[in-house]
Formats: sequence, structure tokens, C-alpha cells
Amino acid sequence: MNCTPIALTIAGSDSSGGAGIQADLKTMSALGVYGASVLSALTAQNTHGVSAIHDVPVEFITAQMQAVYSDLAVGATKIGMLSQSKIIEVVAQGLKTHSAKNIVLDPVMVATSGDLLLSKDAVDALKSVLIPIADIITPNLQEAAVLLNTVPATNRDELEKQAQQLLKLGASAVLLKGGHFDEPTADDLFVSATEKRWYSAPRIDTKNTHGTGCTLSSAIASGLAKGLSLESAIEQAKNYLSQAIAHADELTIGNGHGPVHHFFAVWDR
Repeated sequence: MNCTPIALTIAGSDSSGGAGIQADLKTMSALGVYGASVLSALTAQNTHGVSAIHDVPVEFITAQMQAVYSDLAVGATKIGMLSQSKIIEVVAQGLKTHSAKNIVLDPVMVATSGDLLLSKDAVDALKSVLIPIADIITPNLQEAAVLLNTVPATNRDELEKQAQQLLKLGASAVLLKGGHFDEPTADDLFVSATEKRWYSAPRIDTKNTHGTGCTLSSAIASGLAKGLSLESAIEQAKNYLSQAIAHADELTIGNGHGPVHHFFAVWDR
């Protein structure tokens, strides 16, 4: 009997459904992977922004992780929004306790407005206890700058230098996303101890890009859960996200920055 590929997302809930846990589960389902979830926070959120955050008690996060890992054969774990140092620490401990594999860390740290979502002690905890056990981290330019205590890269040379600096924080690999550059293509750089590779996709003119980071990281986790190599999982994820963005305008969701179309290949257009 073939095993069902299973991925777990540990992240915050987006009440509007475009990012966070909801985007992760939609992505996993679209890519043929069974998605499980551990909620780290609840947000009151829509296409205009976040109006309130309620953090889940650490004891309940531990209980959720125990429930999932003790019963499900989790092939990959994606980690998203963890807003407090004590939550970061308990998640890291849970990953070690359950010998989690294929850990994809999307360090959700900076709001679209540019506001820092994590306190300094939470950033320090992310760097000291979680990044070193991740198989890959997927920061954008602003998040990389916060992790390195510097300014965001403005060109490919600076991006490459920052990617190498991020690797020194302890992760096995880094995918530094260059999508915020004002260029005709959206280029992301993958680096590990032995490899360097650029992943490129056409830049798509749409305001509906809510949840792109969550979607990419959960798509990578989905590929790993299905047994793909890390490089192949990234390539599949990049292609999937590009298509989801390209079809985003087929949806009419809210009045702000709408979500990408996770089910572009399934829904009858």
C-alpha cells in the first residue's frame, strides 16, 4: 500500500483565508498532499491588513504537536508565524522531541506596511533555536535584513552576499526571495554549503499577492513530503506559485490585496 504524503503546517490562522494556515492547507491540497495543522496564533485579518492577534498558549501548541506527530507520518513540516520567543522555543523543542524531518521555516517577521511583527527577543530566539534546526529558510528581502541587522538588499550581488550570511546562522539551506526587486522577473536565490542556484519566474502585474510567502514555503514542504529532492521541491513550488499569481485576478476576494488562486488547476473557470 502506498503511503499518503503528509505535511504539517505550524503557523497562524488568517481569518480571511488568504495566508497563514489556510493558505498552507490549500496549497498542500492543490499539490496532492494531506495537510495537518498546529495553530500558533489567531488573527483578525482581511485583504486590508491585520487588526488583532491572539497567541495560542504554549501548552496547547505542545499538545497539538504531540497529537499530530504521535499519530501521523509527517513527511515535512512548514513553520510560519511564531510571534513570541516562548512560542518559538516550545516549537523548536517539539520538533526535536518528535524528530521532525524536512523542516521548512518561513520567518514571518515583517508586515506589508514594513512594521516588525516580532520583538527583539523573539528574533533572537528564531536565530538561536529554530533556524539552526531548519532544513531550509525562506525569508524575503525585508526579513533577511532583520535577521542580519542590516538594510534590505537592492541588487543581485547584495542579495547573494546576504544569502551566504544567512547560511552562517545555521540553516542547512537558504532560499532568499528577490520578488520585491523592481525587475521584469522575480528571482530567488538558493544556497547551501555546496550549491548555488537562481530560480526565476516572470513578474506578474497584479495587486492580488496576499499569502505568496506562505504558499511558496508550504509548496516546498509539499514537494518534500512527496519525496522530491529539495531543489526539485523548490522548482515545483516556484512554478506553482507563479501560476497561482497569474490566475489571481480570476478571483474577486475583498477590496484590498486579494489572495493568489490556489486552486487554479481545479476550479472550473
